[in-house]
Amino acid sequence: MTSITDKHNQILPLFLKYVSANVLGMIGFSCYILADTFFIARGIGSDALAALNLALPAYSLMNGTGLMIGMGGAARYSLSSAKPRGSVHQSVFTQSFYLCILAALIFTSAGLFFPEQIASLLGANSQTLPYASDYLRVLLSFSPLFLGNNLLLCFVRNDGAPNLSMAGMIVGSLTNIVLDYIFVYPLGMGMTGAAIATATAPVVSMLILSTHFRKGGAGFRLSRTKPSPKSAADICALGVSSLITELSSGIVIIVFNFLILMRSGNTGVAAYGILANIALVLVAVFTGIAQGIQPLVSKYADHNGLHARVKIRRYAIITSLLFAGTAYLLTALFSVPIADLFNRDHDPVLTEIAASGMKIYFISLFFSGINIITGAFLSSSDRPKEAFAVSILRGFVLIIPAAWIFATLFDLTGIWVSVPVTEALVCILALIFLFRKP
Repeated sequence: MTSITDKHNQILPLFLKYVSANVLGMIGFSCYILADTFFIARGIGSDALAALNLALPAYSLMNGTGLMIGMGGAARYSLSSAKPRGSVHQSVFTQSFYLCILAALIFTSAGLFFPEQIASLLGANSQTLPYASDYLRVLLSFSPLFLGNNLLLCFVRNDGAPNLSMAGMIVGSLTNIVLDYIFVYPLGMGMTGAAIATATAPVVSMLILSTHFRKGGAGFRLSRTKPSPKSAADICALGVSSLITELSSGIVIIVFNFLILMRSGNTGVAAYGILANIALVLVAVFTGIAQGIQPLVSKYADHNGLHARVKIRRYAIITSLLFAGTAYLLTALFSVPIADLFNRDHDPVLTEIAASGMKIYFISLFFSGINIITGAFLSSSDRPKEAFAVSILRGFVLIIPAAWIFATLFDLTGIWVSVPVTEALVCILALIFLFRKP
């Protein structure tokens, strides 16, 4: 690590440098799917939009797996930086690479051989199955690109090059947007074209990130070492909160899709698709804050870094709350025009469901930001058990029963309410963990 110093008076500049780069990068990265949402909605129609939303959990699982490996490996890389010539520091990138290969084999096989079965399992019906299976086939088959990109993004950032990491994410996203337009409109390639555009973006990102090696400043590289189950478990333990953060979005989407299908059919699912994809971009800002503080917290993880960690924690929470307030105000005020952007057929029911849902659903931003930041802070402080508890509660344990209970009591409104209620409950525990030990 060459760019992080131990001078406490430089904490704010470092925080701004790392967090701003990662927030901008994550916004760009999250626009992969948002661009698909816009062009599919405008260029194909509401059934295709509903199909995209049904396929999103598979993307969340794949992306979350890449983040688990990348964030976990990069955290161990930073935590072991005190001994740069030690075996752990020298081999952790290679061990992470082995994990990416294993995960890529699983996802690619699923995309090549079982796209229809996965689409059906995720809730696709006769109208949405062709669209969903086409999208999943391409997306999962190109999983090595997404996983490899996540791995490089995390390690390049932790190796003192957050701006390069940001550039890779943003340029990759812009490439996706341009190709989305070309493949969906002039070439008329439909869902397959949208998926190919999304799969091309990480290639561009990795080409940019590869310049980190050509400059000769990279502190990590592939080495001759055998796969180690112990190292793999350590990497996964440190990164599992990132996986669950991503996976929780997928789990919520699956549960909500089934509940909404029973109440509002494909139109309701398409409306929720608008909310879910906007939420992916908004939550990406919190993920960017979390990823930005990760190398800093890991660097100051020992007792001598207590003052620095307290400052980082304060800055992260304030930034999260300021963004949450701004985002909620904008989505509440402009909910109708935002919904109309994704409504090619000008269906008033679609707009009404999406617009009214935004005003309730996005209250969760005030709590989810703190929860995501807490998970990253705890993992970066080598406290994986507490990070796992926060992540698992918001991702699985509370949201699923809350969604069923509130949907039974309050119908569609109850589904929207379940998200802020769950995030608020988890936030209480997250704050206890966060302030109990800096």
